[in-house]
This record gives sequence, C-alpha cells and structure tokens, in this order.
Amino acid sequence: MGDGYTSDEMMTVAAARRLADGDVCMVGIGLPSLAANLARRLHAPACVLVYESGTIGSKPWVPPLSIGDGELADTADTVVPVPEIFNDWLQAGRIDVGFLGAAQIDRHARLNTTVIGPYEAPEVRLPGAGGAPEIASSARRVIVVLRHSRRAFVDRLDFVTSVPGRGPTAVITDLGVLEAGSTDGELELVSVHPGVAIDAVRAATGWDLRISATVPVTPAPTTLELDTLRAFTA
Repeated sequence: MGDGYTSDEMMTVAAARRLADGDVCMVGIGLPSLAANLARRLHAPACVLVYESGTIGSKPWVPPLSIGDGELADTADTVVPVPEIFNDWLQAGRIDVGFLGAAQIDRHARLNTTVIGPYEAPEVRLPGAGGAPEIASSARRVIVVLRHSRRAFVDRLDFVTSVPGRGPTAVITDLGVLEAGSTDGELELVSVHPGVAIDAVRAATGWDLRISATVPVTPAPTTLELDTLRAFTA
C-alpha cells in the first residue's frame, strides 16, 4: 500500500490505535488478535485480552492459531469456563471492546458469518455465529476488521448473524475507516488510508456509501508500530 508496509499492516495498526490502556477487550482470531496484541505491546499495556475459550488476560508471544491455542491459556492471568465468559463478563457489561471479523457487512453494520447464498443450499457455509451475536450486542463498543470489497460490503446480507447493540461501531478496512452514525446507525466513511481515493472506497462498497463532511488521511504506520507488529508475527 504505502512505502514499506502492506494494506493488512495498515489495517491492523489502524485497529490497534482504537484500543485504550485498560480496555477489557474480547478478541477474535486473525487480524483482530494481531491488532489487540499490538496495542498491548505499545500504547495499551494494561489492556486485558479475553478470548471466547475462557482465557482472561492472555499475553501470547506468538499469534494464536485458534481460540483453543494453548498459548492463550499458558499466558493468561486466569482461565474460566466458557459460560462464565459470556454470563459474568460479556452479558454483565464488563467488556469494553468487542473485536469482530465477518464475511459480509451491510450499511447498518449488521454482520454475516453464517452462509454465502441461500441458507438451505448455500454456496459457502461459514464458521457460524460463535459468540459474535453476544459480542456485537453486549460490548460497550465494537470494532469490525475486514477487507473492503463489494463481496464483503453488500446492500443485503445473505444471512443476518449479528446486529450491533449498545455501543458505537467502527469498521476498519484495508481502504479506510467507517463509523456508524449516532442517529440511524448507517456507516459513514470518516478516514481513508494513505494512497486511497474516496472514489475507490465507493467503488468497493455495495451501496451508496455515506461520506463524512471531512475525510482525513489515516496516519501511516510508524516504524515502531511496524517493527513491533512484525516481531510478533515473525
């Protein structure tokens, strides 16, 4: 994308910057996990990472391959039963940030992680809901991380898996940053990454994308951010 970094690195760094020190963050595997661990290594050392498998305060030395990766339990402050994560942490309002991915998203930040195509005879059957519906509805705020294309940003979801609930939603993509409006919840482009034109984001979106009155350029990753991220993923 830019000089010396990839679009995935830009996306991961932009997502990491959304976490504050002390946030209790429920994390998914993949780019959300990379972003959360990057934040913990840099500006948010007191960020508490919670994974669906029951690990609280995980501090992995390498990217976990799944929520059941032993690295998460080995480096956690504690491990509790999965129902406790949902009943006593998520649904009790103790999760500040929910990090989610998706196969599809619509203009109101509703997510599909269930099927592509008709439910009865899908083209692709996806991993399913997991804890995503509870995370989307119960976390104080939600950050969605996914690559920007018309296949992902659709006018109509093939299946509604998760609906945003109590808090604001931000969507971090490889092209820019979108935020849900406070009045009607429709996503609005609020930032583009270096080298990305607004028209390119429009073209990659399956609906008439709402554009903020001002759309600044996302600050490029710093050398420290890139070095820290690459050291974690090496």
